[in-house]
Amino acid sequence: MKICFATNNAKKIEEVKAALGSEFSIVSLKDIGCEEELPETGDTLYDNAFEKARFVADNYGVSCFADDTGLEVEALEGAPGVYSGRYAGEPRSDERNVDLLLRNMADKNQRKAQFRTVIALILDQEEHSFEGIAPGKITHKRSGEGGFGYDPVFLPEGYEKTFAELTMAEKNAISHRGQAVQKLIHFLKSYQ
Repeated sequence: MKICFATNNAKKIEEVKAALGSEFSIVSLKDIGCEEELPETGDTLYDNAFEKARFVADNYGVSCFADDTGLEVEALEGAPGVYSGRYAGEPRSDERNVDLLLRNMADKNQRKAQFRTVIALILDQEEHSFEGIAPGKITHKRSGEGGFGYDPVFLPEGYEKTFAELTMAEKNAISHRGQAVQKLIHFLKSYQ
């Protein structure tokens, strides 16, 4: 089955391809000729994921899925949340986002947080959604070279390594996106 993952984030595509395996041919926005920035004007992860998926389905006529992920930090009242990718403003920068998060958390003892992913799937003009949550906490400093985004400062519950210190397989097994992708895979396999 050929399906478009509506993202330009090469690391996300790599993670999802690793999780989906060879049964599915995942194509990127670039592969379908989509050069424009996808709209993300929603107030929730769900709204943004469906806005991106609908844009691709409507304009390119392909089955696709899109995700939106947010880091929700309890001491920051759920921030950065839906604004995780642009937390430190434009231009988007993982480095600046993490710097701002660490500054905002500097005086906080409560470091509980969770990553949440919503995947919006449009398949044969029908809409479906899948969600994954990874609980954990924010560390005091960066640790690890892997992953992307906030991975170097997110310590998943039950682990002593940040997401950036885990292998891709370890991260996929427990991550928010990994959980949502597993639900997507289960659905796609039953759909075939």
